[in-house]
Amino acid sequence: MPPHGDAAQEAGLMRSMLFVPGDSLRKFEKASEGKADALIIDLEDSVVADKKPEARSLTLAMLESRPGPHQLYVRVNALDTGMTLADLAAVMPGRPDGIVLPKAQGGDDVRQVAAWLEALEAAAGMTVGATRIVCVATETASSIFGLGSYKGCSPRLAGLMWGAEDLSASLGATEKASGGVFHSPYRLARDLCLMAAAAAEVAPIDTVYTDIDNLAGLEQETRAARRDGFSAKALIHPKHVDIVNAAFEPTDAERIWAEKVIAAFASNPNAGTLRLDGQMIDKPHLRAAQKMLGRS
Repeated sequence: MPPHGDAAQEAGLMRSMLFVPGDSLRKFEKASEGKADALIIDLEDSVVADKKPEARSLTLAMLESRPGPHQLYVRVNALDTGMTLADLAAVMPGRPDGIVLPKAQGGDDVRQVAAWLEALEAAAGMTVGATRIVCVATETASSIFGLGSYKGCSPRLAGLMWGAEDLSASLGATEKASGGVFHSPYRLARDLCLMAAAAAEVAPIDTVYTDIDNLAGLEQETRAARRDGFSAKALIHPKHVDIVNAAFEPTDAERIWAEKVIAAFASNPNAGTLRLDGQMIDKPHLRAAQKMLGRS
């Protein structure tokens, strides 16, 4: 299996993860024309129950077509539906880069999916351990209490995504946000997911933005996510991709700062702390600079 950190780093290089319905080849082809870093072919919420068998076959065809440089993930149905294994068996011959597991409750769920993937990869002639797992980790009230169990659960775990839509239903809430700001239960879920991902050394992935035509609001929310430490954002519309990709790019000032930090430590490799532009910097600043420039 690949080392745990490698999976996290590969997922961390993604900025945009665009959901595509698993029963719509047309929408998949349109999404493939864009610049999303990953496409998540969805077998869960966007596919009604009686179309799921057909969607599995279409999803396999999408995976096999490999229409561009995008990483291809598949969101399977949640473990409590009893459909997860059938989803995996149908799509794994298409060698997806990863699986998105919705309504995950913690590390035990990851271990269950990982065990199935090991057998299915072997059957498909794939490298065992090649398929990554991203969990949507905050969709139920009970899932919040499992966030600490992801650390060390599997080398396959590559990211934790927080979700607000299903959490709202789980809580019985009447409103998630007002004025573009999430109410406190959702901010709590967001922040805990971010910290759980950092503790597990995997990519923290921000939730979807549902106000489709409010592009200014999307940019503001994405920049706030990047500021706080999220490395990617889930999307539900192709026109959000370019805005999100741009928002996750370092600014010119940030690039200059990162290059200066790296150069300072390269010139003083044995130093623990250094003075730079009147500020004290240390090894955490170096790691932040390397991450910013994708050199870590």
